[in-house]
Amino acid sequence: MIDWQKEAESRREDLLRDLDGLLRIESVKDLATASTERPMGQAIGEALDYMLQRTEELGLDVKNVDGYAGHAQYGRFDPDTTIGILGHVDVVPATGAWTSPPFEPTIRGGKLYARGAIDDKGPTIAALYGLKIVKELGLPLSKNVRLIFGTDEESGMSCMRYYVEHEQMPTVGFAPDAEFPMIYAEKGQFNPTLVPKHEAGASQSLITLESFESGVRINMVPERAHAVLSGDIRPLVESFEDFCRKHRVKGEAEINAGQAMFTITGVSAHGSEPENGVNAGTILALFLQEAALQPEARSFIGLLNAMHEDFHGQKLGIAFRDEMTGPLTVNPGVIRFGTEEGTQIQLTARCPVESDHDRIRTQLEATLDTFGFRISDVQQKGSHHVNKNEAVIRSLQTAYAELTGDEPTLLSTGGATYARFMEKGVAFGACFPGKEMTAHQADEYIEVDDLLKATAIYARAIYELAK
Repeated sequence: MIDWQKEAESRREDLLRDLDGLLRIESVKDLATASTERPMGQAIGEALDYMLQRTEELGLDVKNVDGYAGHAQYGRFDPDTTIGILGHVDVVPATGAWTSPPFEPTIRGGKLYARGAIDDKGPTIAALYGLKIVKELGLPLSKNVRLIFGTDEESGMSCMRYYVEHEQMPTVGFAPDAEFPMIYAEKGQFNPTLVPKHEAGASQSLITLESFESGVRINMVPERAHAVLSGDIRPLVESFEDFCRKHRVKGEAEINAGQAMFTITGVSAHGSEPENGVNAGTILALFLQEAALQPEARSFIGLLNAMHEDFHGQKLGIAFRDEMTGPLTVNPGVIRFGTEEGTQIQLTARCPVESDHDRIRTQLEATLDTFGFRISDVQQKGSHHVNKNEAVIRSLQTAYAELTGDEPTLLSTGGATYARFMEKGVAFGACFPGKEMTAHQADEYIEVDDLLKATAIYARAIYELAK
């Protein structure tokens, strides 16, 4: 009888050392440093090289797929007999106030803090060590295992699309990039960019909104928002402190050269779970809703007000839910007015498996029309789910239940994982039930004991899938 937890614990120091090295790489997508060899930027390329080096040291056959992705193969590849394990080395920007530097991993109170600790560097290293345990124990397998490392999961997954065009993808496997026990269904995505129907004309107003800026990615709840106004700004400045106190947010107003800059700090969260954050952009719009702004600014602020805490798209007219994946969710993640990018609102709607994207677009367009806005562009992703009776689900349930003693309940998510690139792929860990999920937040962390428990589960799961 193999003691999987003991095997994971015996590799604690090595695992933490390898993870520390990966977490120190600031692998945020940066096209300014992109090259042919490193299409997502130098830092992400460095992180990919790091993982391929670690796996090559383990004796696996590795391949760098033009810098978009890489894989490490244990055994001979066959798409029908190879188990795929898909993780990513890129991370979202480390916004917000961190207790310790986000790319200097720190353990406090049994928790490892760093950007990427839970999403997805920690779980990816745990999966690697799961395979390492199976290999070092010399366990006989009838199937092979391929670790695949992506580089653009947080910004559209172009890496995996490139990979499937140039390499064969296993049909069965898991992505260690979500929650335990297991996610067998993922919502689709409808990600539109909203812009004004008409260019702004000359107008007179008591107050002019010069600029408004909030958010960096649609899959993050905006943590900060800035607005610059001119004109009769004194009453706004005087009322701002009371507004912030009422809405329990941190705010700051500065007057300089006849203009006022208002800044609000909210709480970041994953864009698929907007109710877990505090959207600084829509709160700042709420503050400005009664201001005597120029017409184009009033339309912009009015639309943002319709989105404030409209987590399920009811005010936008696109609410929908199904039994498998629950309600549609909406996050306005990138908000601009009077900037180089012009006026635009980029949002992500995470759509239940049974929803109709054409219907969503039609209903959204009707709502936008009342604010003088239109859809200029849409990025879409279909939903993904695996039949509950598939062997891969039963195998992973067996591994999870054996190592935890808990019921291996099937879950759904509004997030998108690499699991969707495998015909029978599911998301499997590494955040345990009842534990705080800090992906995309300041002070992101994973509990070290949970990391080792996940490693043991992954080792058991790999053996169960491939034995």
